[in-house]
Amino acid sequence: MVIFVTHFENCNMDNKSIFQRPVWVSLFALTAAVAWGWAYPLIKLGFAEFGISAYMTGSKMVFAGVRFCLAGLLVLSLARAKGLSFHVRRGTDWWFILLFSLVNTTLHYAFFYFGLSHSEGSRAAILNSLSVFAVVVMACLFFKSDKMTMRKIVGCAVGMAGIVSLNLGGADSGRFTWAGDGMIILNALCGASASLLIRGLGHRVDVFVGTGLSLTIGGALLVVPGALMGGRLACITWMGCLYLFLLITISVVGFTLYNKLLTCNPVGKVAIFNSLIPVVGAVTSCLCLGEAFHPKYALAGFLAASGIYIINRGK
Repeated sequence: MVIFVTHFENCNMDNKSIFQRPVWVSLFALTAAVAWGWAYPLIKLGFAEFGISAYMTGSKMVFAGVRFCLAGLLVLSLARAKGLSFHVRRGTDWWFILLFSLVNTTLHYAFFYFGLSHSEGSRAAILNSLSVFAVVVMACLFFKSDKMTMRKIVGCAVGMAGIVSLNLGGADSGRFTWAGDGMIILNALCGASASLLIRGLGHRVDVFVGTGLSLTIGGALLVVPGALMGGRLACITWMGCLYLFLLITISVVGFTLYNKLLTCNPVGKVAIFNSLIPVVGAVTSCLCLGEAFHPKYALAGFLAASGIYIINRGK
């Protein structure tokens, strides 16, 4: 993790920043995507170890909040050790930081944890690929550096077909539910919105510091209401602590790399690598949780990956 801090250069000042070199952009983006893909089974395993059932809403919020608070504090500690500036350009910019924290952490992961409790990890991972295509479309609407092309339209159409195919079939292969799939879709939309807001965060505070602040504040905004709702970590075991540590590491690595890349490159170019998340999430959930891998998962994953390839390939 210290390596990541060392390379947090100013992209605007140095056109040869490591975060703008194609090979490193691909490597860092893939690292973040693979890390986030592993979160699906680890969260479910963590729930089991801490004694959190599907309907223990407060406890889920506490679990998520502790994860992100600790991850944020770790990021801020690394930033302080590196000597990065904690200066926020204007006092009013704290409102933007609060908004980013709510969208990127609090709402994003409240929806995610609730939805994952009522859905198979493999299914949720594929459905969450909606955020990839939402980012591509939204970036074209809000940023001049991301232009809508026929290739992007076709790629999004193919990818969306994969998401639609996920909901085909009988009840034995899984059907749409608001408590499960609906929450995952809201989570995906929050993630897409946060990807657009990160540019604004970088204009107000150092991106690495801003990432730490958003995780810490967003995590606290999950812990407090969760505790007031009676949420707690009923059982604390060594394995549970290990799963929590791995999830904290995933947050630190994933968010620091991804947020920095978004400030240095076209949003669509970076976000497109998140198509790997559903593949990793589906496979690891089936392997770690013993979930059934339905044939339509393979079809959905193939169509999602095809959509990403169409969007990302050269002319």
